[in-house]
Amino acid sequence: MTLRAIHAAEAIAAEPGWMTSFLASLARDDLAPATLRGYRYDLRHFLAWHRTVQDSAFAVEGLAEYELIAYRQHMVAAGRRPATVNRRLDALRRLCRWAQGTGVLAVDAARDVRPMRMVRNQQPVGLTDIEVHALLRAAGASSHGLAARNYAIVQLMLQAGLRVGEVAALRVTDVVMSDRSGSVRIRHGKGLKAREIPLNATVRRALRQYLEECNSPGQGKDVALFVSSRDTAMPVRTIQAVISSLARRARLKRVAVSAHTLRHTFALGYLRDNAGKLVELASLLGHDSLDTTAIYTRPSRDDLAADLERSHLNVDR
Repeated sequence: MTLRAIHAAEAIAAEPGWMTSFLASLARDDLAPATLRGYRYDLRHFLAWHRTVQDSAFAVEGLAEYELIAYRQHMVAAGRRPATVNRRLDALRRLCRWAQGTGVLAVDAARDVRPMRMVRNQQPVGLTDIEVHALLRAAGASSHGLAARNYAIVQLMLQAGLRVGEVAALRVTDVVMSDRSGSVRIRHGKGLKAREIPLNATVRRALRQYLEECNSPGQGKDVALFVSSRDTAMPVRTIQAVISSLARRARLKRVAVSAHTLRHTFALGYLRDNAGKLVELASLLGHDSLDTTAIYTRPSRDDLAADLERSHLNVDR
């Protein structure tokens, strides 16, 4: 048994029974595997903190509001971002609701624990046209026969706005293309919702070149669209690593480039070219609420700076 396998076995063995039952209940509610991993990670972080401040072992039935407040204050003092603090508190809130529903907790200990206030007055950051071209050049210059694959991945995320998990889950049969049109089918988006996204000529060309070059015997069957150098489906982490590596090679330093940055770039570009089409963008991105999509209509830092530069009070004496 490898060292990694031993550590994994130990982690499973050390997982408390209540966490196993709680996560199993979430799985029955059809939560995505990535969501379940996130809950497990956040609850383990809370348990690690609990061990440093309490003499006794943690028990769900003994969970009290003051502990959650102390945990929140610990994270704030440690400089955690509001989004991180609120995400971890959300995991504990869901745990408390489950524990109360099963009779383990008499009172929901998280009911009155307030989240951190978050100021969201600026839009997400995307790439400029120059940065997009630099990233595509880096992808097209990839070595070890991976140029067509990497180029197709970047173009698909830039031209269709897919989440990285959706890209990883794509099968060859999910892509339909002809000379004049094309589309990609997302079988299980966020919330396990399916949708279909049109593919423009640029991304169709990139995908067609990639599929012709890889010329896999399984092409046309229900096999992974993007595969690693070992001919296995590329997991999310590998795709994220590819994007980060390409950004470094393209020397993109203005912003920290991740796979989600490409999704932001798509959304911002769509609204720039199709002003006011928020409902259409929400459909393409797979958003349930227009409030989520509306973040792309907020002013950017550059927009605000330009407005202040144009102010009639901006007079250099």
